[in-house]
Amino acid sequence: MVLLRPTLEDVARFAPTSHPLVDEPDGVGIVGMPVNFVVSASAHEVAGTLFDLPVTVRFTPVGYTFAHGDGTSRTSTTGGRSWSALGVPQFTSTDTSHAYAERGTFTATTTVQYVADVDLGSGWTRVPGTLSTPGGTATLRIVEARTALVERTCLEDPTGPGC
Repeated sequence: MVLLRPTLEDVARFAPTSHPLVDEPDGVGIVGMPVNFVVSASAHEVAGTLFDLPVTVRFTPVGYTFAHGDGTSRTSTTGGRSWSALGVPQFTSTDTSHAYAERGTFTATTTVQYVADVDLGSGWTRVPGTLSTPGGTATLRIVEARTALVERTCLEDPTGPGC
């Protein structure tokens, strides 16, 4: 009897599901203020054929790398959560947020790291190694905001400074 031991290369062709990268606030940020990034990857199964046998591969996310497009990156064990889901106001720093140091247009990307388990009909077996797959991208416009103290708001005095 031949014992089949699938490798990471064998199961990589089953391609784990790609997930979009969500940025908050949507597509824009302010210099020095956090932009929150979220990827909603979850464990999922893909069926197919391997070694001429029916097989199911289960991909489970174990790590996320957020590349911010400005030369920095952050690795996390979670895909993050929205500010709303965390119950915090916008521009609150999170485990997956990033504050840009200068204005400009940046393309943020994410990579999701998965472990794989294979079922060839006799139960789940862990495949050694971790599979890194590209996730979504987000293009952000980072702007600079300046504040000034004025006597009246723009609604009260539409011709006032900054209105």
